[in-house]
Amino acid sequence: MQTLTPQAHAGTEDKARDRQALRRSLRPLLLDAVLPMGAYYALHSGFGMSDVAALAWSGVLPLGRTVWSAVTERRLNGLAALVLGTTVVGLLLSLVTGDARMMLAKDSAGSGVVGLGVLVALMAGRPLMTEGLKPWITKGDAVKEAAWARLSATSAAFRGAERRFSAVWGTALLGEAVLRVVGVYLLPVGVMVWLGTVILVAAIFVAIFMGGALAVVPMEKMVAEEVTRP
Repeated sequence: MQTLTPQAHAGTEDKARDRQALRRSLRPLLLDAVLPMGAYYALHSGFGMSDVAALAWSGVLPLGRTVWSAVTERRLNGLAALVLGTTVVGLLLSLVTGDARMMLAKDSAGSGVVGLGVLVALMAGRPLMTEGLKPWITKGDAVKEAAWARLSATSAAFRGAERRFSAVWGTALLGEAVLRVVGVYLLPVGVMVWLGTVILVAAIFVAIFMGGALAVVPMEKMVAEEVTRP
């Protein structure tokens, strides 16, 4: 029977943590984009609801998840608060106007406001995306978290990579919002329900790729070097 060396065992644990982190990262995409899209088509085509009613009810899913997360975790960070506030205001405005296109634009406006908020916070020296980036790199390891804290306090290169990560995500979300708003008012509602999700998923994967190359990979290397530093 083959016995794993300590290095191989550590590598296996890192891969398991990476898979867990990937699942945690993709879960919001499933809950906030794919399920509402399926709910819209089921309510609109299957139950004969109007576009406005189907969009309103399908929007309850991501709104409920955000509220539930805030209640169960007993905390609401700046990014989550921005998402929640934008969603509530957009949903109320859409219901008041009764405009299906505005309801679709609400989702675009939400990601646009979040993207703009991330960029404004970045310019103010407060990169909001750090909340989601740190667990991905440290993977809950206390030694890596301590290395992160030291680098964040002393390394300009590390803080620069942290800022680049927020810049990539802020730009991707803002660009995705602009594309979807244009599509909402040029294409049929039924088309934009699925196409909007495609645009969102594409923007997310572009952000993941660019954010990984420009920030995550160099930050992982810096953390690993800091951990082994005597």
